[in-house]
Amino acid sequence: MQKKECEPQRRCFVTCCLHHTAVIMGAASSKAARKYPKMTENPSWAGARTARAADTTARPRASEVKNQDIERDAQDPHFLSNLNRLGQVRVDHHMQSFQPAASKSSVLRSRARSELEESSSAGRNVYAATLSSMLNQRKSCTTRLDVESLARNYKIDVQKLESISKFVNSPSVDSSSVVKTVDEDGNESRSMLAVWIKPNIRE
Repeated sequence: MQKKECEPQRRCFVTCCLHHTAVIMGAASSKAARKYPKMTENPSWAGARTARAADTTARPRASEVKNQDIERDAQDPHFLSNLNRLGQVRVDHHMQSFQPAASKSSVLRSRARSELEESSSAGRNVYAATLSSMLNQRKSCTTRLDVESLARNYKIDVQKLESISKFVNSPSVDSSSVVKTVDEDGNESRSMLAVWIKPNIRE
């Protein structure tokens, strides 16, 4: 009798164990499987250095012979346009040939002629500054000898000096006629009268 009573209890225990195991397995199967990243292989281009265009393209080297490109680069477009505008050069075939010896002799003759004219015109041609200085010094002459000495210093004839002094004189002013004026801006100006001064020569 005791053996028969134990069988129902064993069956109940086995059934509970099976049920518990099924519950655990169902819970385990319901969980999502954890996924880990996979190791990928490096691409073929990673770490590789690409060739530069400057390394692959050869630089042009200097040419030892002038080619058409060099000739074209050396041309001046403005100069060529000016030449085209001028047109063809006309050559006078009847022109006499140049003679250096004849040209040199003509230059020598011209120089000798100018030197002769300069020496012969001494006492005739006087610069304006020289004439003004001479006439200014004449004002201080007191005797005839002073005038003659002045003429000799300037290499001019005394008669010509006297003739010139009748019509030409150096500028002189009357100190008593000086008038000062001041404008609104404070600028001062002076005006004076010009006078003709003759030397007081004693005969």
